[in-house]
Amino acid sequence: MSLADAVLFALTPQGPGRWSTQAGPEWKNPNGPLWGGYPIGLCLNVVSAEPEAKGEPLSITLTYVSGLREGEIEIRTRRLRQGGSIGAWEVDLRNAGAEETGVHAIVTLARRPDTPAFLFARMPDAPAPETLPTPMSPGGARHFGAQAFERRTTETFPIQPSANSYSTAWVRPRLGPWNKPMLGMLTDNSPPRAFYALGHSVMTTTLSLTIYLHATAEEVAAAGEDYLLVEYEGRVGAGGASDERSTYWRRDGKLLATSEQLVWYRQVQRTPPE
Repeated sequence: MSLADAVLFALTPQGPGRWSTQAGPEWKNPNGPLWGGYPIGLCLNVVSAEPEAKGEPLSITLTYVSGLREGEIEIRTRRLRQGGSIGAWEVDLRNAGAEETGVHAIVTLARRPDTPAFLFARMPDAPAPETLPTPMSPGGARHFGAQAFERRTTETFPIQPSANSYSTAWVRPRLGPWNKPMLGMLTDNSPPRAFYALGHSVMTTTLSLTIYLHATAEEVAAAGEDYLLVEYEGRVGAGGASDERSTYWRRDGKLLATSEQLVWYRQVQRTPPE
């Protein structure tokens, strides 16, 4: 665990398969609950802290059951299976004293063997991050995703609806070098693709998110504190649900991770000024 992880996710053991931590207000979304990237990093860190866990995170699937709030978070872990090469662990996050789960996750661990590598995907062309404008933080404050990452893109905000949801951004960590928990957190750090179809007339919340960590821990760490190039694309939205898929590239063309996300959206009824 890096120093940044130890500070972000200071875990207190509470017994076998039980942990707790404190989530600060800096990780809140504007609408109140914690930013969705925070539980990703927390789940990956707590599984790595389990004495019986072997290997490194290969994938994680999260279901956002209800919003987690700032303050004390209770964490429950359960080993589903831990073999010599592959392990599966369940993680339950909830606010202290809550009866219902806030975020549920399944983490797959693996001891990565030495096998022949292949790659069909290709890193897209994109302007160098040094040529793109530095993001501004209104009032000098950084909250939720901006607390962890600096994001540079050619996009302008607010987002205007169009027939194309594809976009790219360069992102680098603010809290220390890249590792798998930090990379996992990055997967919930983009504008919802529903905005690209409907503009800012909708509110969104993540329902589920699956992250595939293709690269080894060493390959992720090799990125240091450099920018990663992220591709984003949405394919469909209807009946309140829309999707997003993302791809994460090291600057030298190494594909590190991919993700699939399902988002719930609804239109916002805005009252025109009198």
